Amino acid sequence: MLRLRMRVFYCYNQPAMFRKVLVANRGEIACRVIRALREAKIPSVAVYSDVDRASLAVRMADEAVHLGPATSTESYLHIGRVLDAARKTGADAIHPGYGFLSENAEFAAACQEAGLVFIGPPASAIAKLGSKTAARQLALEAGVAVVPGAKQAVESFEQARAIASQIGYPVLLKAAAGGGGKGMRRVDQETELEAALRDAASEAERAFKSREVYIEKLVVKPRHVEIQVLGDLDGNLIHLGERECSIQRRHQKVVEESPSPLMLENPALRHAMGQAAVKLARAAGYYNAGTCEFLVDANHNFYFLEMNTRLQVEHPVTELVTGLDLVHWQLKIASGQRLSLRQEDIEWRGSAIECRIYAEDPSQNFFPSPGKILQLREPSGPGVRLDSGVYPGWTVPMEYDPLLAKLAVWAEDRPAAIARLQRAVDEYRIVGIQTNLSFFRALLADTEFLAGRLHTGFIEEFFARQSHPPLPDEVLQAGAYAALQHAARQRSTPGEAASAETSRWRAAGLQEIMR
Repeated sequence: MLRLRMRVFYCYNQPAMFRKVLVANRGEIACRVIRALREAKIPSVAVYSDVDRASLAVRMADEAVHLGPATSTESYLHIGRVLDAARKTGADAIHPGYGFLSENAEFAAACQEAGLVFIGPPASAIAKLGSKTAARQLALEAGVAVVPGAKQAVESFEQARAIASQIGYPVLLKAAAGGGGKGMRRVDQETELEAALRDAASEAERAFKSREVYIEKLVVKPRHVEIQVLGDLDGNLIHLGERECSIQRRHQKVVEESPSPLMLENPALRHAMGQAAVKLARAAGYYNAGTCEFLVDANHNFYFLEMNTRLQVEHPVTELVTGLDLVHWQLKIASGQRLSLRQEDIEWRGSAIECRIYAEDPSQNFFPSPGKILQLREPSGPGVRLDSGVYPGWTVPMEYDPLLAKLAVWAEDRPAAIARLQRAVDEYRIVGIQTNLSFFRALLADTEFLAGRLHTGFIEEFFARQSHPPLPDEVLQAGAYAALQHAARQRSTPGEAASAETSRWRAAGLQEIMR
């Protein structure tokens, strides 16, 4: 492990790899990349829309360029404006973060045509892996198992019905051009298929400008486990182990950890999945950082799901258990440096868990809760990492994903990591908007979570187990305020002298309310 840490320190002190890097993103990931650029002594350029003018990323960057209105297509998704911003500021490379243009083959190619380095994989690899059906076919050709289903997008209801009948219900309809749960429908019987196919195609067209939908067998209660890969321009490829991402709501991950509890049951599984991920990445001509996602069934059979051709939201847990900085490696690889790490160099130490902190209401099916952050108290301490993109007084806009921050912890083993995360979540205070912190307080105490019995339908079952769902932060804050007012009135009432015991009871009660 000492050898790895020395190598990471060495890459921090290399001469600047680029003249200037534009970060084509917003929020916490823009801040994360800007910090890495600062460590590498590379000037940074932020871009922003109308509603992000006062964002933390804009404050942190060396320069900032206005792109346009809040609408993503007129700002963060506008390829011409992003490239113009790079040219105007003299940037010679662009880091896309995740989301927006990060997996857009057209954008990667446009960067190359403009003489800019795209800090990510080649456009050809993005194109090969961008379509789920094309990626499935590539996986099959590479000898990587996929979930049984259609090899291509279905062209009619009759074709979908024939495939579903062959592989057996339940089945899953999925948008061929996208992810994040959009254009996805579960179908339990044939009578539901036609309407589900129509709805999935319509949603896919709105989200990804493509009506293509394919069909696959639904794996019941699978785990969602992904493998981080890293490769250089010379064809050297390694994997950095797995992340367990089974805790999801609406097909979006909310808790991730490494190692997966599954690997404690079956240590050989990491090697097998890692080899499969490297094999697929090699078949696609992949380099830079990327992630292969798999479903794992109850018998530990794993099936390729898709490849994310970018940095993942949950990359901090991999960094914490390996001691590697993925953004620094992205910069090194994009600048043409060779991957000096071999597979046998990679070691995994301890356990890391991450919670995605969102402006949303868990009691209302995680409905977004934009607004102004009035007060903010962030957790800290040994083993605690917070990748945040907000500050007190910042107004969380309604136009974008409501992710505020990523809270990750590291400890010697999973029980210790959970205890540390519980402490950090308890310290975290965000006043003025709803957040999912109350959900995490309850989840981290759940017996099924503590036992590591995870699957993609975990959250639905978790709420069914709760006799009293967690109260929204707004209710907790109102209760705390009322308790303070009551205590003040009691103290000011003539003739009343609260005993020390009563005062302690009030203080303990207020602390419990604030939890």
